[in-house]
Order: sequence, then C-alpha cells, then structure tokens
Amino acid sequence: MNIPEKLGKYEIKEQLGRGSMGIVYRGYDPFADRDVAVKVAMSESLNDSESGERYRKMFFNEAHTAGTLKHPNIVEILDAGVDETDEGDHCYIIMELVENGDTLKTHCHAKNLLPLELVIEITFKCAKALDYAHRNGVVHRDIKPTNILITKDRNVKIADFSIAHLMTADSTSTMPMGFVGSPRYMSPEQVQEDVITNQTDLFSLGIVMYELLTGKHPFAADSFSRLIHMIINEKHPPLSTYRTDIPEILEKIIHHALQKDPERRYKMGLNFAGDLSLAFDYLEEPQQDVEVQEKFNSVQPLSFFSEFPESEIWEIIHACIWQTYEAGNQIIVEGDIDDSFYIIISGEVDVNKDGALIGNLKTGDCFGEMAYLSKSERTATILAKNNVSLMKVNATLIEQVSVECQLHFSKVFMRTLVKRLSDTTAMYASSQE
Repeated sequence: MNIPEKLGKYEIKEQLGRGSMGIVYRGYDPFADRDVAVKVAMSESLNDSESGERYRKMFFNEAHTAGTLKHPNIVEILDAGVDETDEGDHCYIIMELVENGDTLKTHCHAKNLLPLELVIEITFKCAKALDYAHRNGVVHRDIKPTNILITKDRNVKIADFSIAHLMTADSTSTMPMGFVGSPRYMSPEQVQEDVITNQTDLFSLGIVMYELLTGKHPFAADSFSRLIHMIINEKHPPLSTYRTDIPEILEKIIHHALQKDPERRYKMGLNFAGDLSLAFDYLEEPQQDVEVQEKFNSVQPLSFFSEFPESEIWEIIHACIWQTYEAGNQIIVEGDIDDSFYIIISGEVDVNKDGALIGNLKTGDCFGEMAYLSKSERTATILAKNNVSLMKVNATLIEQVSVECQLHFSKVFMRTLVKRLSDTTAMYASSQE
C-alpha cells in the first residue's frame, strides 16, 4: 500500500502497526507541533465493489462514535478525513499518539503477569472510562486485551472504537447488534445476537481482568462451537484454580462481572469500579477488609437494604460512618441541629421526648430522617438501650456513591420517611393517652 508523504496537513513518518481496520502510522501535525497516530484504511478493502462502502462506513464509525469522548483513559480522536488522489481515496483518522505503548495482551500470559495492585488499578481505570463512554451513549462492543494500551508509566488507554455503537436520542436504548466483536471476549447476549447494552462491555472487561490475574481465559475452548457454549452456559473456573494468592474479594468481583444474566451483572462501570476500590483497601489493609466484610454481612439482611444489589450495598458501606454506643449513651439530643440519620445495625434504642419515653427502635429501624432531609432541630433524644451499632448517613457521604445508587437510596429513604412519620405520630398519640 503506497501512502503519500502527507495526508491532509499531516506528515507521515513511519508505520507503527497494522490491524483488521487499517494501518497505523506515526504522523506529525505541523500546526499543533506534535506527533500523532494516523490510522489509514486499507485501499484494497475500500475499492472492493461489494463491501467497499460498508468498510468505509465502519472505518469512520470510530471517529463518529468516539470523536466526542474526552477521557484520560480513552485514546482521543483528533481529526478524520479523505484525501483524493489519482490512485484513489485515502481515508484516515488522526488519533492521540500513545508513545512506547504496548497492549494488555502482553500481560495475559502466566509468565508475564502484572502485580495484583496494578491489575486492579488498570481494571479500575478501564471501568471508569467505560462508565464515561456509556453515559455519553457509546458502547465499545470490542473490549479485549489488544484494544487496551498500557503506557511506559503504566497508564491505560482504551482504543479502537471501530465497531462501537452510538446510542442517539432518536434510537432505542437497547438494540439487536448482531454478531460483531471478538468471540473470545463476547458476552452471552452478544454471541446469541440478542439485544445488548453497555453491560456487554463490562462482561468483556471481566474476561480481560480474569486473564490479567491468571494468564488463563475463563472460557478456554478448543473449538468455536465449544467456546460459544461455554460463554452462554458454563461457569468460569474460580481464580483460585490457577492462583492461591488471590483474595476472596477479587473472586466476588469477577463473579459479578461474568454473570450470564445482565440483570445480575454490574449495571454500570462505576459499580464495577466501586468494588475494585474496596479491593485496593483490602490489599493495603487486609484486616480492615475482614471488618468491611463483617459489616456487609450485618447490613445485607436489613429490610432497608432488601432491594439494593450487592454492589450498591458495598458502595454505601464504603461511603458511610459506622458508630457504636454503650447502653445509656446519648446518640442524638433533642434540640440539636444536625443533618444525619441513622440505621440501627444491631441493638436497641429508646426514643424520648420532653423527658418521657415515647418509643423503642430495634435492629433494622431508622431514626433522624427529618434532620437528614432539612438539617433541622432534633425533635427527640435517642438513647442506647444496650450496646448498639449504627450506620450514620448524611447527604455529603451519599454524594460519594454512584448516581444509580443515589437514586435508589433516595427512593428507599423517602419510603422509610413516610413510614417513620406514620409510626412517630402513632407513638406520640399513644404517649398522650
């Protein structure tokens, strides 16, 4: 393929790589005075009488879908164009140049694995980047090790949006996408040519993470039909099958990412990233992670959290404050101004108003909702009846969790508030009789 010395304003220097959708060159932008990556479409594919037009459309799909994305962990699309010459059209896309970059494929082999901390960090950055892309309507559809670049300083960049799908305002949010992508990294819904959403990218990222941790593919198969069957029907081997030093929290994260049913999988990249942040804490302070797991075990059965997926419960635990009080201690005092409310994790508290006992609350109950809602005066004094463990919640802390979790939390909180007001009215009326 003969490439001219220039394409548009860009000077062409050397070939960097070759893929199914084109050849990548190092180029130079004289106006910005910087090197860039120039991806050039294959001339033979462009000139094919039967598939040329479809190939051209797919080639420029990358610029169309990813061109508006500006994220530190996504390769930036800078420009695109067509140079018409006597030899034919040269279609090109100008991208950010990732200097001395490799792909994650290098580290998906047992003899070249990265440290656990770095695998978590890489996956965390990818999950956050995908969350950003998904919230901007872009589903990548081809997340795999060769499409994730790792720089010399260990930063990561998601690349190659050539088969990405852009969810526009006038299209449905879930559409049949057909059999597109790399089969080894497809989700069950992808291989069945069913409707797909952003969650298909999270399944693919789960496979990449599994390979980075073990050097093995979770659905290793010796034939295409066997691969498809395993992706749809079979559970992946535990990480401990290949490594004994893998902490349990990573097993749980992989388990959630590789759920066959999207309803049981991570909903958004931010949920995935939230659990990975807990894994960071575990590696830094293993004993603390045991404590956090105990908190989760205490919180999950409570009625307040009955409708929350596990990933969101982890988010709330990570964001809120855990407090303990001995019998007789004051928790809140009538007349004080505060903006927190409390969920009783264990134990009982007495509710006093004007010095008189008006009620008793037990494990799973809540108190202080009105102050949380409006930062108002406390209308009652709460005393620990015995040893009590509480989850303290305020708006500032809840702002740290994902948007989906915030909305879910607000819905459950308002329902709890309505019930609490009804119960309080009944208790006060009873105390006046």
